[in-house]
Amino acid sequence: MDIESNKVSSSCVDQELSKEDSIIDSNDKNNSNEESFTSFPHLSPSNIIGTHPNEIITSVNPDNGYPVRQENGQRKTGPPPDWPTTCHPPGRGCEVFVGKLPRDCFESELFPLFERCGQIYEMRLMMDFSGFNRGYAFITYTCRDDAKRSVKELNNYEIRPSRLIGVCQSVDNCRLFVGGIPKTKKREEILDEMCKVTEGVVDVIVYPSAHDKTKNRGFAFVEYESHRSAAMARRKLLPGKIQLWGHQIAVDWAEPETEVDEDVMANVRVLYVRNLM
Repeated sequence: MDIESNKVSSSCVDQELSKEDSIIDSNDKNNSNEESFTSFPHLSPSNIIGTHPNEIITSVNPDNGYPVRQENGQRKTGPPPDWPTTCHPPGRGCEVFVGKLPRDCFESELFPLFERCGQIYEMRLMMDFSGFNRGYAFITYTCRDDAKRSVKELNNYEIRPSRLIGVCQSVDNCRLFVGGIPKTKKREEILDEMCKVTEGVVDVIVYPSAHDKTKNRGFAFVEYESHRSAAMARRKLLPGKIQLWGHQIAVDWAEPETEVDEDVMANVRVLYVRNLM
């Protein structure tokens, strides 16, 4: 990969988490039907099925039948009409970030392009209320291999004359770091408290103090069911907004877990184990 390609990929990763927060914030600034309609330049009120400003449903086109809905400043296309309702959405590693999009580039142009690499589960195109996109989107494939293929084949793709797009693996971070926790609190107490003040909590990771195993280290990692749930929780727990057990807390994104390439793991022959004592 050349230098310019590396720059595109690294900048994509750096921007993703902050942009997800801005999407959530944008919904608070406006919540009216009129402005939701303007985010659908190809639709008219007569063919909009939904009426809630955050959930307007139609179809991308009669050929694929994918539903479309407006939600929190983003236009979601998917899941596939034949996707079983009992099946879970694709797991981590199936989503890619697409940046440097022309502002007038929409699903009719993007969907066929990215569908070349595999079946798309969902496309999220970030919109502003003028009816143009914000220059980036997230695309989730039904399997990891298709997501990797799209990064390989479409990063630096010339979507229009002299307009190269950037495609990289999405940083789908679902974990928050929470500091300032009283050291006497047990994991179960922390879990209960986090479930009270935030939604979508699936686990809490607490490490014991090196000097006193009955106490924690004053911080915990909180795992959420989705990146969106984690982003909403982070926004709610920002400094000064909520105290836990009468203590001011510090909240930030935890360092994302590194995704190790399967081809690399296939050649690993040595296992390193630490903290045995």
